[in-house]
Amino acid sequence: MTLTFEQARECVHREIVSPSVPEQLATLAASGRILAEPIRADRDYPPFARSARDGYAIRSADLPGELEIVGEVRAGEIFSGVVGAKQAVEIMTGAPLPEGADAVVMIEHTQRENNRVKIDRTLAAGENFSPRGVEAGQGSTLLEPGRRLTAAEIGLLAMTGRQRVTVYRRPRVAVLSTGDELVEVGETPRDFQIRNSNAWSLAAQVTRAGAVPEILPIARDNYDDTRNLIERGLEADLLLLSGGVSAGKYDIVERLLADLGAKFFFDRVLIQPGQPVVFGKAQEKFFFGLPGNPVSAMVTFELFARAAIDRLSGAPQSPLPLLRAKLNRDFRHKPGLTRFLPAQLTEDGATVTPEKWHGSGDLAAVARANAFLVADSDRESWAAGDDIRVMLK
Repeated sequence: MTLTFEQARECVHREIVSPSVPEQLATLAASGRILAEPIRADRDYPPFARSARDGYAIRSADLPGELEIVGEVRAGEIFSGVVGAKQAVEIMTGAPLPEGADAVVMIEHTQRENNRVKIDRTLAAGENFSPRGVEAGQGSTLLEPGRRLTAAEIGLLAMTGRQRVTVYRRPRVAVLSTGDELVEVGETPRDFQIRNSNAWSLAAQVTRAGAVPEILPIARDNYDDTRNLIERGLEADLLLLSGGVSAGKYDIVERLLADLGAKFFFDRVLIQPGQPVVFGKAQEKFFFGLPGNPVSAMVTFELFARAAIDRLSGAPQSPLPLLRAKLNRDFRHKPGLTRFLPAQLTEDGATVTPEKWHGSGDLAAVARANAFLVADSDRESWAAGDDIRVMLK
């Protein structure tokens, strides 16, 4: 079945609905994992009215005016008295607002002499402090299941006293390259051979996606060897095959998978590079047959296999990292396919330049690039200065 780029991504999201099993980890070890439980506030946040400025806690009705300084309060302390009429308490950022005060005046807006402070401006009640519970009330949900834990979420878990957290297990992903022309990376290839770079680049992509890669031995272009290794790969949560999915005489992967009872959801996508990409399920495990050309394998992984890993990891969605930038020069392509071409995106993300490359085997061009230009299938040309979609690398 041939699908458009958008249809193929929808298919992956639709078919993969069951994440891996939950497990409990120490919070510090859970960075990058997908949350499998709701996280609720153990108390109000902030737990007290908290000053947002260094200055003086005052009653707004007393301003402008000259006030008596009756004390000081720092973060980690409380002021035991009450701020009365024409009084002020010196306060530091993060300290609890004293009883009786309803605002904090910044120190830059005051003139102090001994135990008196002069304030020449007005201030509204509620300024320059955070009321108790304004960030979250006790018992409120702070994080929903399905959230990927980054530095902010880990900090929030620590804030609420969560030393352990329930997350989804990282999926295991088998990586299997096929082809008689391949040799292992540590070998010296003969003139007609190439090193198995796809296994390593795909393993790196799997790791970056938050899963655990397992590189299998190279499958030679014969039925029995390839079948044995595919069956071994199907013991993992996801199998990535590289090569053997085109229409050549020795491209046997699809036929072999069919013999294993596979259900195919698509076997061609209207993109370049990477048209001959296969997605299916065999023996209750999902698999992708990715093209053998290095750039095609990398692009199809990012477009489709990464979404599968996100779903298997417990993420509800897997949005592509797309943005829009202005072209630095004119660009044309033949309509009909959505193309993902190596490109250089400026540091500010404002402009993009297509990278010179020599087809889907040109791994050096992709290594030089920091993004992919996304040429829509229904448009033929763009002028310099036109907006175009860009996928971050």
